Amino acid sequence: MIKNSVAGIIYLPLHRLLYAWVFVGLLLMQSAAISGSTASGETAVAGAYDEQSSTRNMLIEMMPSMALKGHWITEGDGEPNTMLNPQSSGLTASEKGWWTVSDASAHSSQIQRLHLIDKTTKHVTQKLGPFVLAPRVENSCFADYLAGEPDYEALVAHPFKYDAWILVTEDASRTGALSKACQQRFAQTGSTNYPSLIVEVMLRDGQMIVSGVRAVQFSQDDDVGNFPNDGIEGLSIDRENRLYLGLEKDAKGQPRIFYVDLTPDTFSSPRDFLKARDAKLNLPTFAEGNHPINGMDIYYPNDSAKGILIAAARNDNELWLIDLAGKQATRILPLVFYAPSDAGSCAEYHQMNNASIEGVAVDGNTLILINDPWKENYLKNVQCEADREKYERMSPLIFSLPITW
Repeated sequence: MIKNSVAGIIYLPLHRLLYAWVFVGLLLMQSAAISGSTASGETAVAGAYDEQSSTRNMLIEMMPSMALKGHWITEGDGEPNTMLNPQSSGLTASEKGWWTVSDASAHSSQIQRLHLIDKTTKHVTQKLGPFVLAPRVENSCFADYLAGEPDYEALVAHPFKYDAWILVTEDASRTGALSKACQQRFAQTGSTNYPSLIVEVMLRDGQMIVSGVRAVQFSQDDDVGNFPNDGIEGLSIDRENRLYLGLEKDAKGQPRIFYVDLTPDTFSSPRDFLKARDAKLNLPTFAEGNHPINGMDIYYPNDSAKGILIAAARNDNELWLIDLAGKQATRILPLVFYAPSDAGSCAEYHQMNNASIEGVAVDGNTLILINDPWKENYLKNVQCEADREKYERMSPLIFSLPITW
């Protein structure tokens, strides 16, 4: 997401009060079935969104908060420096390391590039790009946008091809309008005037090729709304090759999760829509404020599990642990982020005012998070002048935590 000063900072007590208000209502109606706290002592609050959907009437459990200490990501040969404004907007794990992608507000040297981060040193060891359009993409309706500064917001490893990834675009409001023929073909997006794009990229012969693109269509009944800079920010793929799409907000201001089914032929033609469907998952809801979903990934506790979708709620400094089988309550894990200081004149770690997590990756039994420095707020993290340069460079950090749920 490209940030702006209007979005502001979201304070937690408002939606905690909403949870409590909804819970009281459910308690009166279902006192025989719902208790005020779980057996483990975690506070239980209601997260109903759609009264017709049983999966969204389940309880939401608040977990104890967790403090995370970050590591600065470095780049460059010789004496490394912290990474220069990559606007890291996605994360996926591989045997080689952690891959991240830059969005359209990054430094020009980072746009249209994937970055490989070493798991031990947290240093960028490989940079792929800029991207080159394959002939069928050059001839598509979206060539001008994808050849310029597309706003890539998430990435996942391709389930059917080697050295390949799937990305998603968000804000195309700065791009010129589609041709009249393309406007007619892709008019019914169910969301923004310029459709969100699911993009296939591949590494071939040392080049990063944009090999396929599909426009996403939402049903009008889903009431997604028209918000160019509050679109799809999270991607994750389950074992059945279902691609989940994390939407920042719909027309009612609520975060949503949709999905599309992937096949080996998904990107064979860019000429029609890829239709998204509501995943009907149990998500918290809010009376006011912005509470977007950003990064996502899926953890499998065992071989038979359908999976737990882990979504980062960036503005709230939370992880939402969502049961894809729809049988367990959604758990909310509040996070407190700390950044390290290298200078002896500073404290070893300082609590961050604004982290803005936008990448989530499951790596074995460890969860990896990366932040996307929010330009309007990042300098609020400066507590010691020796750290100022890192924040002025909009340098991101890597955080990790064990998966114990």
